[in-house]
Amino acid sequence: MALENIASAECCNRKRARTMTLCLIALGANLPAGERTPAQTLDEALARLAAEGVRPIRVSRWWRTPAHPPGSGPDFVNGAAACESALPAEGVLAALHWVEDALGRARPARWAPRSCDLDLIDWGGRIAPDADELRRWMALGDRAGALPAPDRLILPHPRAHERAFVLAPLAEVAPAWRHPISGLTAAQMLAALGPGAMAGMSPLPAGS
Repeated sequence: MALENIASAECCNRKRARTMTLCLIALGANLPAGERTPAQTLDEALARLAAEGVRPIRVSRWWRTPAHPPGSGPDFVNGAAACESALPAEGVLAALHWVEDALGRARPARWAPRSCDLDLIDWGGRIAPDADELRRWMALGDRAGALPAPDRLILPHPRAHERAFVLAPLAEVAPAWRHPISGLTAAQMLAALGPGAMAGMSPLPAGS
């Protein structure tokens, strides 16, 4: 009987492993949340994501980065996490929004300072809703900030390829990941932005 139980548990573990999907998440904050510094808020966000079924397996260093667009607020703390989850992409996005709200995120304007910003960059390599729509949003660049937010999930994140504050930490946690449209890795996309792309960016000392 004991052997049967062990075999059953191993079968369940294999089934669970098959249902887990790798997802890539970008994190950022440039306002304190209560008594937490932005870096502490992002640490808390990771813990809360794990409790919601989005488990971090690799986390980048925290980076200090200038606000985007320039002059829109204090410097950010940014990072990235590779996570595994049994949730569908829409469920992961809902978990990100729930954690943002729980940590005091307000949304007065598109580029406003924020206490917690969590973006789903990739979910299992999925393109959503389709390649043509993804290309359309990618081509907009910062002009997308003047438009209403899309009413459906766009994957991978349509502006990740042009943001050094996403790509530098992403290259640390998912060096082999390739953008499904361009075929480029995060490091290659970062290099394509040019030598000034990381101006003002620096890793935070451990424990900051």
